[in-house]
Amino acid sequence: MSAYVVVMAGFGVIVLLTAWLPMVLKELPLSLPIFCIGLGALIFAIPNLPGVMPHPMEQLTLVEHASELVVIISLMGAGLKIDRPFGWKRWTFTWRLLGLSMPLTILCLAFLGSSLLGLSAASAVLLAGALAPTDPVLASDVQVGPPRSGQEDEVRFTLTSEAGLNDGLAFPFVLLALSLAQGGSVTSLAKWFAYAALWKIVAGIVMGYAVGRVLGWLTFHLPNRAKLSRTGSGFVALGITCLAYGVTEMAEGYGFLAVFVAALALRATKREDAYHEKLHDFAEELERLLMMALLVLLGGAMTGGQLFRALSWEAVVFGLLALFVIRPLAGWIGLIGTKSPAGERLAISFFGIRGLGSIYYLAYALRHQDFDRPDALWSTAGFVILVSIVLHGVTVTPVMHRLDRRRKLTAGPWRSRWRSHWKSPGRSP
Repeated sequence: MSAYVVVMAGFGVIVLLTAWLPMVLKELPLSLPIFCIGLGALIFAIPNLPGVMPHPMEQLTLVEHASELVVIISLMGAGLKIDRPFGWKRWTFTWRLLGLSMPLTILCLAFLGSSLLGLSAASAVLLAGALAPTDPVLASDVQVGPPRSGQEDEVRFTLTSEAGLNDGLAFPFVLLALSLAQGGSVTSLAKWFAYAALWKIVAGIVMGYAVGRVLGWLTFHLPNRAKLSRTGSGFVALGITCLAYGVTEMAEGYGFLAVFVAALALRATKREDAYHEKLHDFAEELERLLMMALLVLLGGAMTGGQLFRALSWEAVVFGLLALFVIRPLAGWIGLIGTKSPAGERLAISFFGIRGLGSIYYLAYALRHQDFDRPDALWSTAGFVILVSIVLHGVTVTPVMHRLDRRRKLTAGPWRSRWRSHWKSPGRSP
């Protein structure tokens, strides 16, 4: 029995489970990522299994590009399903999380990495930058519904938009870690700010918007026989994703940011067109398939690849503080002064899910530069991701159902008064 045959059979199982499991797990306090991690851990714990599951450090290029692909597809899907038009006031919660909560999270995690884990400044900043953003792949259970579905309350919208934008905005800190690892001077840090924190962000936004608007015109506004939407093909979403990412990276901008902006720009071109649903559905199905495959391999790396070989009690404390204290507290601070109910602000602050985006950042940085204690970085990040998947996967369904019930109860009396007011004699709607 060769490893190839085992991989083929396993991939077939994953494809079938991709279609079946979301339906089975929908009402259970158990998420698809938990199942995938557990399945991979069990499979690769079998003695004498054909093939060897390597540690991520041994396949950095493969790990980087595989996680990169699933993240950009997830970003396209997230952008396509947002119904709310882009705007400063409409996206207030998002800007607060990006401008206040995420930098505060990175600062606290970097300090903790240095003081508790004993990491150098470069490694501490890298770990903090990798773990700071909410993952767009694993956060799908707390995101808005499909396009035009109406499932867009403040909690779901904020977490969706935050996950769409913060992957690109965390990249400057990863590049800062690379600069520090190279012995960054004042001059090199100034170049980092001009290049990584200004140029690449602006280029990502501009290129993403341009690609989204041009492809939106080609999709919806050409003569009827020539426009892309007439094909009815959902896989056009994959072409848009790869094009936006590729041309932006060629312009040395942030491709992650460009993909999400391109999706928003495409959606804005003709917001109510039903073709957006086909594009989103294809992106979601492809994302789910790739996510399952990568999480099974991640679970295998935990048992068969010795991912936790450098895990220490300090790393465990770091991970628990990151998930239970730092992200919730930073999120809460970022939302101070908003009028949203306390329960919604708490949910937004708590569900800062870590996942495949963190793996990408680590693989990217470690492939481009040597950092001290790379095993400790992988073990710590792997532990945080594992706890996040289990913790948030178990709590997301009951928490979101409770918020939905409370929202309906709160809205009920107001709607009744509104109906009676407009139906009273002498009034017409």
